[in-house]
Amino acid sequence: MIETKAFAPHDQSTPHPDMKLHHRISTLACFLLISLGSSIAADRKPLKVFLLVGQSNMQGHAHVRTLEHIGMDPKTAPLLREIQHDNGKARTCDQVWISYLSSGGEKQGQLTTGFGADQNKIGPELTFGIYLQKRLQEPILIIKTAWGGKSLHTDFRSPSAGAYEFTQSQLERFKQQGKDVEALKAAKVKATGHYYRLMLGHVQKVLAKIEDVCPDYDSDAGHELAGFVWFQGWNDMVDSGVYPKRGEKGGYDRYSEALAHFIRDVRTDLSAPILPFIIGVMGAGGPVEKYLPGQRRYAGIHSSFRQAMAAPVRLPEFKGNVTAVYTEECWDHQLTLLRGREAKVKQQAKKIQTERKLSRNEQRAALEKLRAEEFTQRELEILQKGVSNAEYHYLGSAKIMAQIGKGFAEAMSKILAK
Repeated sequence: MIETKAFAPHDQSTPHPDMKLHHRISTLACFLLISLGSSIAADRKPLKVFLLVGQSNMQGHAHVRTLEHIGMDPKTAPLLREIQHDNGKARTCDQVWISYLSSGGEKQGQLTTGFGADQNKIGPELTFGIYLQKRLQEPILIIKTAWGGKSLHTDFRSPSAGAYEFTQSQLERFKQQGKDVEALKAAKVKATGHYYRLMLGHVQKVLAKIEDVCPDYDSDAGHELAGFVWFQGWNDMVDSGVYPKRGEKGGYDRYSEALAHFIRDVRTDLSAPILPFIIGVMGAGGPVEKYLPGQRRYAGIHSSFRQAMAAPVRLPEFKGNVTAVYTEECWDHQLTLLRGREAKVKQQAKKIQTERKLSRNEQRAALEKLRAEEFTQRELEILQKGVSNAEYHYLGSAKIMAQIGKGFAEAMSKILAK
């Protein structure tokens, strides 16, 4: 007979050893989950948001067909590899999103080519986003607002700059032309600050619903306004009515003052009191000391304006968080030289046409003959692939524009690293 033993019930006042082990495991698991959750929460960073604002050069007029020219220079070829795959197809930046408002409406998505003045062009946003994300190693959002032909003195004029006041020379000219001065003043009041308000409105709209642009946006981590890039200037530089003493010392002081107000007001209106600010100094034409004879008459004006654009950097209140990027340093001097020679060839062809009264086909043949005599095949290829627009649009050169965007990214990352 097999002997059996009755199971004695455990004393309820004393925890069973198995229960003690289970309790210890549960406690440890909870601790690990809490610790892991805290670690994950600590690692979640706010989405960094960067604002790009300006006129036509911030829009960007570099046609995508000029991207190939970047790879023709060993110094800039690495830029092209960041922009395109080996098969020539544009890369998409899976960690950079962009919302862009311009004269053509709104456009948004992951950063790639086509966020320039139209779907076939690029601006500085492309390499700015590529290189800044590489440096930060985290997702970023770009909000870009840019419209061609807009001034700081009127269109982007910010509130603390006050009302625009016509100069005495402007008023006298209006009277001589028989214009209604009061009507002009009323129109100026209406236009003043219009694009400043559009810029602010778009930024606030995007920030209110970031998930519409960035589907993976972590609303719990939130966002952070991390930087502002200003790239504008042509319409102010060429306006002799607003700046009657341009080219002279102090001739563009009104621009410097308006830009300082602009920086202050942007920071105030966006509640970002030390928002890092990059001034993209107008540099179309390149360094003035390298200007060709036909450009030198503009050297004084261009130099004076560039100094005025950079002037706010020296204000004590902006020390350490406002800097200037001199875009003239990105200019392609070879393109300037080739364009100068091309202009001479066209003049020669025109002279031949006048003298010989050639037919259209004969004109074309004469021009091609002169071009073949003046340029090597490589030079002709550079001209064809490197230029797509006028000088004031940085020749529509992707090589120039890509270097400008990279320069903005490098300057921004330096401020953020402080």
